[in-house]
Amino acid sequence: MSSAISVEQERRQAWMAALAKAEPGELESAWDQLDIEPEYSWLRQPEFGSTMLRARTGGTGDPFNLGEATMTRCALRLSDGTTGYGFILSRNARHAELAALCDALLQTKEYAAAVENTIIVPITAAQSKRNDEESRRANSTKVDFLAMERGVSLTSKAQYENKGYDKK
Repeated sequence: MSSAISVEQERRQAWMAALAKAEPGELESAWDQLDIEPEYSWLRQPEFGSTMLRARTGGTGDPFNLGEATMTRCALRLSDGTTGYGFILSRNARHAELAALCDALLQTKEYAAAVENTIIVPITAAQSKRNDEESRRANSTKVDFLAMERGVSLTSKAQYENKGYDKK
């Protein structure tokens, strides 16, 4: 049995991740711009619970239980029978509802392109921008220990030259 996933599964994983990681306000305003009110019925109304977070030592080692996190989940069915699911980390029923609606609409021919362009693309771009900013902030505090000599970094080495500190 192959563990490879289809292109459609990869696309759905990507939009589900984008919806789950979206800022609630961004998702709400993007939804308002879409300006549609699809008919749907609840399969599972939004409910709060907890889930176990797992991690790997060094990112590749043995898995271990990191801890629990609060999550909200829901499931709904559009009037045409398409099912959508929403899973988010936090206690926000509206966020889960919008994620499930978007998931269902992205599976339809009628609304997929509009939801992709109005919601997924802007949210993904905003997430990418936030990730880049966070990486820049983290990298600005990075210390390059290989570039250090006798407790003095190379960037500040010039101020200590010819003062006996560079003698070995």
